[in-house]
Amino acid sequence: MGDSFEVIRREVVACRRCPRLVAYRERIAREPKRDFRGTPYWARGVPGFGDPRARLVAVGLAPAAHGSNRTGRVFTGDRSAAFLVRAFHAAGFANQPTSVARSDGLSYRDLYVTAAVRCAPPGNQPSAAETANCLPYLERELRLLGEARAILALGGFAWAAVRSAAPRVYGVEPPRTPFAHGACAPLGPGRPMLWASYHPSPQNTNTGKLTQAMLVGLLTRIRASFAPAPAPGHRAG
Repeated sequence: MGDSFEVIRREVVACRRCPRLVAYRERIAREPKRDFRGTPYWARGVPGFGDPRARLVAVGLAPAAHGSNRTGRVFTGDRSAAFLVRAFHAAGFANQPTSVARSDGLSYRDLYVTAAVRCAPPGNQPSAAETANCLPYLERELRLLGEARAILALGGFAWAAVRSAAPRVYGVEPPRTPFAHGACAPLGPGRPMLWASYHPSPQNTNTGKLTQAMLVGLLTRIRASFAPAPAPGHRAG
């Protein structure tokens, strides 16, 4: 049988490759924040979510301990999710501006959202070995996302993960473009463009390092890049 999103989803949810991450995600579920006491936690690997024919793939770092690790859906149920999905909606990629639970009706159009690491890491810092354990999941998703025209790395960690995946997925070494908000690295003819954004963490959004206008503007630029170039001699209007 060939690979599929459903096969990857089942493997991610059942994955126990990283003992430290498994112990942490399960301990958080037993010792939740006061706001979530009595709330069942997902406490498993979190799969990607979105449109399998998406032209834009957004890649984050890892599930948040009380966000995706609680809700079971990537970028759902915390402040980073609230900021990010509001921008996706404003740019026309999401049917609603909120992401609070798997049952909330959120759907993405032309967008698939995933992460470099699939379990919540202590201090949001996965080890090199844990990152390497998870990278094949991202590589397999990218191979299945054959319509992708752009990959948006949300933060420097995701930028590095996509660059690591690119040789095996696309058969190319990515250019040595440094990470910066709005940076763009071509992966070659017929392959997606790699774009960068600051991560939508409260550390960045509360300080104004990343604003809604910045993120929506970048998403709008990415969407505009999907349009074919005008034919020679074509005049607008």
